[in-house]
Amino acid sequence: MQEKELIKVILVDDHTIIRDGIKALLRDNDGVRVVGEASNGKELVNLLPTLEADVILMDINMPEMDGFEATNYLREKFPDVKVLVLSMLDHESYISKVFEAGATGYLLKNTGREEMVCAIKIVANGGRYLCSEIGLNLLNKLKTTGFKPAENMEEKQTRDLSQREIEILKLIADGLTNAEIADKIFTSKRTVETHRQNIIEKTKAKNTAALIKYAIGKGIIT
Repeated sequence: MQEKELIKVILVDDHTIIRDGIKALLRDNDGVRVVGEASNGKELVNLLPTLEADVILMDINMPEMDGFEATNYLREKFPDVKVLVLSMLDHESYISKVFEAGATGYLLKNTGREEMVCAIKIVANGGRYLCSEIGLNLLNKLKTTGFKPAENMEEKQTRDLSQREIEILKLIADGLTNAEIADKIFTSKRTVETHRQNIIEKTKAKNTAALIKYAIGKGIIT
């Protein structure tokens, strides 16, 4: 999948210090540009008709119009604009609710710059993303509840993955970032990002949590 030359992002968070921190994190990335900011959903609604954007990086808990309401509004009025939630809330009910509202990605606020940029690129290009920490929590929950792979599962998707992609999938499941994976297998971070996108497209898993479930189900990890 070919990425857009420049991904335009609007930040929506009621804390100025958070918005300033995100702008600092994204400032030196050639492929992503912050083109606007708002302190709540109502300000975003007023801003959107005047400003072109690809991705809204949005908090959930905000005054006047929260992230749920704003995401619903975007789904109806600006369906081509992607919503990537950035929140401190990691409860499954919140995550499920924002995806139902129309969000295509979910990050925790302790996410690093590298994963944030990766998530922005994936959702901007039509994918879905769930941050690695939540994915690992899901993996631990599956292990705790005694999840076992289904028998006689169709193996075509696994055969479609190259040995390198299977290796990277295992490292993703171990919680490694793209940069850490690149160091581990002696390649560039951009190459790892490309492999990661290919894995998502081949498995149709869409996000990290689904990738982990896929890897367990296929017996790639145990």
